[in-house]
Amino acid sequence: MVAVELKVVEEGEEFKMKIQQLKSDKEKVVLKFSGVNTTFANMLRREVLESVPTMAIEDVEFRDNSSALYDEVLAHRLGLIPLKTDLKSYVIPDQCKCKGEGCARCQLKLTVKVKGPCNVYASDIKSKDPKVKPVFPKTLIVKLLKDQLVEAEMTCILGRGDDHIKFAPGLVFYHNVSEFKQSKKIENAEEVVKKCPAGVFKAEAGKLIPLDDTKSYLWDSCLELVPEDSVIITEKEDEIIFTLEPWGQLSAKEILVTAAEGFIEQLDEFEKIFK
Repeated sequence: MVAVELKVVEEGEEFKMKIQQLKSDKEKVVLKFSGVNTTFANMLRREVLESVPTMAIEDVEFRDNSSALYDEVLAHRLGLIPLKTDLKSYVIPDQCKCKGEGCARCQLKLTVKVKGPCNVYASDIKSKDPKVKPVFPKTLIVKLLKDQLVEAEMTCILGRGDDHIKFAPGLVFYHNVSEFKQSKKIENAEEVVKKCPAGVFKAEAGKLIPLDDTKSYLWDSCLELVPEDSVIITEKEDEIIFTLEPWGQLSAKEILVTAAEGFIEQLDEFEKIFK
C-alpha cells in the first residue's frame, strides 16, 4: 500500500514560473516547470497538439493502383506519413491570398510511381520541394507483386491537429514532480524492481532507489507489492515534468515556440473582445 500526499499552493500565492531543461535530443525533450500547475501544462499540451501546423497529404489522385490495397486504404496510409515542414514557405489554405483555391503558397504536389515486384517505401515519394519530404524514408506503404503498379499524385497542405490528428506534430504528456520517501526496510525490494519497467528503481540493502525522477508517474504501478506505509509519494502541485516527443515534421524548439506564439495570439484576441 502506498500513501500519496499532495502539496497544495495556497490560494492567492503568486506564481513565478521557472523552466529547466532536463533532457533534449532528436527523439525527446523533457522540461521541468516550477511555479505553475497542471492547468498551464495542459494548455501548452493542447496548443502543441491542436494549433501547431504541419504538412500532410490531404488529397490523393490515383492514376493506377493494382496493389492488394484499395484506393481508400492506400490514401489513408499516405496521409499519415509525417512530412518535413517548412513553416516559412507555406501558409494554411484558409489564410492564403488564393482563399484556399490552391497555389504554391498553400499547396505542394507529390508523386509516386512504382512497379512490382518490390516494396513501396516513403522514400519513393517524389517532392517538388526538397524541404518537404517524408521524415522516415523506410516507412513501408505497400508491397507489390509482379507487374502490380501504384501511380498517384498527391496534394499536401499545412494543417492543424484540431482538424485531423495527421497534422499533430508529436506526442505530449506531463505529470507532477513527486518525492519518494521510504520509512522502513523492504524485504522484497529485488522482486519489486523486477516487476517495474527498466530504469525506474534499483534495490540496495532493502531500499528502493528511484533512478529517474522524470519517470515518477510509473512509481505507483510498481509498488503494489510494497508493505503498507513503507513508502510515501508526495506530489508537488506547482512543479511539472513536461515531455514532448516530436514526430519529425518540426524540431522540438519550433513546436514549442509556435505553440507559445499561438497562445499569445489567442490571448490578444480575447483581450480585444472586452475592449
